[in-house]
Amino acid sequence: MATLINGKLLSEQLLVQQIKEAQALKDSGINPGLAVVLVGEDPASAIYVRNKEKACKTIGIESKSFRLPENTTQQELVDLIDRLNKDTSVHGILVQLPLPKHLDEAAVLKEIVPHKDVDGFHILNAGMLFRGQNSIVPCTPKGILYMLKSTGIQLEGKHAVIVNHSNVVGKPLAMLLLQENCTVTICHIYTKDLKEMTRQADILVVAIGNAKFFTGDMVKEGAVVVDVGINRLDGKVVGDVDMETVAPIASYITPVPGGVGKLTISMLMQNTLEAAWKAER
Repeated sequence: MATLINGKLLSEQLLVQQIKEAQALKDSGINPGLAVVLVGEDPASAIYVRNKEKACKTIGIESKSFRLPENTTQQELVDLIDRLNKDTSVHGILVQLPLPKHLDEAAVLKEIVPHKDVDGFHILNAGMLFRGQNSIVPCTPKGILYMLKSTGIQLEGKHAVIVNHSNVVGKPLAMLLLQENCTVTICHIYTKDLKEMTRQADILVVAIGNAKFFTGDMVKEGAVVVDVGINRLDGKVVGDVDMETVAPIASYITPVPGGVGKLTISMLMQNTLEAAWKAER
């Protein structure tokens, strides 16, 4: 039976360190600040923003929230980001995604100055990650790598299969795992014989938004399985992995809830603290 990689416990352990780090910043005369911008009334986004605000309060990061109406124009959003870029009390800027369809997401993210891009989505940060240079790393991939390393398993030489090719999860995670000397395969909707691919994985990371899609017959014996999916099924939050059939086969597995999601917020807080240190040096 697989050992659970407890994201809740790992985030609580990080929290202790982050509270100390925030206090050290304040002792140095730096009050770390995170600005979160939410456009529209998407319920899931609103929940994420509240969770981030709560984490900031617990750690000691000043949280500034900007809730804008659904009909906010591109220029209005860009003007706000410009003000936040110039605000020295703000060390990190996060624009909650997805944005309403009339807004150009790529253009908006490009407006955030790279050193305040605590989501790691700016094209400069993405390019630096691709080149293996020190950069701000997207929070979910950073959290996944942290979880994998927490198990103590050797990553070098492992075959990692990622079922997601987004700029948020799949692509940056592939870069991180390549830096750990894994062999990396990325799968997506056009992948032929997905089951054949996933059964080769020593490390399987899935994020497709399809409840309990990945079953035991799609997983290699002893694989480490990371479930990034968040779905509602019969009133419950479940992942993309069918825990009942996969857990007896895998060596390690992340639960949903209580897995990757917890570390995503922890890594956002870490990126903000690191940005605060760098901004004042």
